[in-house]
Amino acid sequence: MMTSLYAGISGLLANGTSMAVIGDNIANLNTNGFKNSRVTFGDVLSQTVSGGTGQVGRGVMIKQISTQHIQGAFETTGNALDLAIDGEGFFQVRDGDMKLYTRAGQFSVNKDGKVVNPDGYVLQAFIADAAGAMTGATGDLVFSNAPSQARATENASPAINLNADEEAITDAFTLDANADGDNNDPANFNHSTTINVYDSLGGEHEITLYFTKTAANTWSVNYVNRNPDTTATSTLILAGTQALSFDTDGSLIDDGSSGAGIAFDFGASVVTPQTITFDFGTGTGGTEDPIGTGLDGTTQFASAFSVSSFSQDGYGAGVFKSISFNEGGIISAVFTNGQSKTLGQMALARFLDPGGLNKLGLNMFSETYDSGQPVIAAPETSGLGRLLSNSLELSNVDLSTEFVKLISAQRAFQANSRIITTTDEMMAELVNLKR
Repeated sequence: MMTSLYAGISGLLANGTSMAVIGDNIANLNTNGFKNSRVTFGDVLSQTVSGGTGQVGRGVMIKQISTQHIQGAFETTGNALDLAIDGEGFFQVRDGDMKLYTRAGQFSVNKDGKVVNPDGYVLQAFIADAAGAMTGATGDLVFSNAPSQARATENASPAINLNADEEAITDAFTLDANADGDNNDPANFNHSTTINVYDSLGGEHEITLYFTKTAANTWSVNYVNRNPDTTATSTLILAGTQALSFDTDGSLIDDGSSGAGIAFDFGASVVTPQTITFDFGTGTGGTEDPIGTGLDGTTQFASAFSVSSFSQDGYGAGVFKSISFNEGGIISAVFTNGQSKTLGQMALARFLDPGGLNKLGLNMFSETYDSGQPVIAAPETSGLGRLLSNSLELSNVDLSTEFVKLISAQRAFQANSRIITTTDEMMAELVNLKR
């Protein structure tokens, strides 16, 4: 009877602990990245009675309280620094000299430009060098307020259709003076269009292209920009001329873009002259290298003049606008000039036995002997999951399952209390036998 009394006590203690674990799971139902725990019971060493023909157990004990690293559902947010891992892995964060691990991806930028979680722990990543190449070393992920440097235009690619039915103009293209003599008006051209290019300081300049048909299947392009010398009588400058030749099927034969390009004067404060190469497409002959179809850029068909596209490789200076993450963990800073710069790549950690990690609270885990050392790699490599931006992983607690466990633990606790009560009554009857 004394054995049953202590067995009942062990049941109360074990199921009380189970209730505590279930309560902790339910309490963290809305904790991002939380992983629920599970209690595993084991019987206490039995004792032999009746000469070894039977064994009587001595109660129950808690064998293990294990963390269940099961994938949680995802919540979509509007913050690029809300991160989630779809698959295996943990985020690495640094608290002083200590490396910690978490599945909770709520991050923000502090006053020093470092990416931190709500507790101020700094997110770790593979750091890129100034050119955007990965160095292979991990460190604090830091955003800089340094602007994106301007780039001067070097190449431009117009895609235009020139009307083959236009009449040829035999007079040379000129910049004729206005009646008041303070400006220049271009003369002797068939069509025109404009493009904006950038100088070495990121200043924007408008260039006008004047197209003149000089003979059958032959055109000249005259490049005109505004005179940077505001004291000059002429407000426009003819920077240069480029010849285009076409085949009888309307395809481009040669645009002469393999030459020296067009030299522009944008003023004494920037690189002058600034040479820009205008590539009208891959022609079928002439100086073209390589030879192409002549139909991938500018053409000459018997239809109206039209501009399909006009691209150039320059841009002005820009300031930091936002950050972006792709599924492979590449971290890029996006600037107001449309450019982006690679800052690094997310460094995730994977453990052979994540159940052996030590729970520290605040959604943090630390490495232990049982967990093994972490494998540090980029997302979607080495068995790691993909990275999701604008997303948070929710708790993996299943409320219906926890309620069933709660009922089971409650009934087990009540049943064990009845064992103690019944054993007490039996002992009372035993004492009463003397009367």
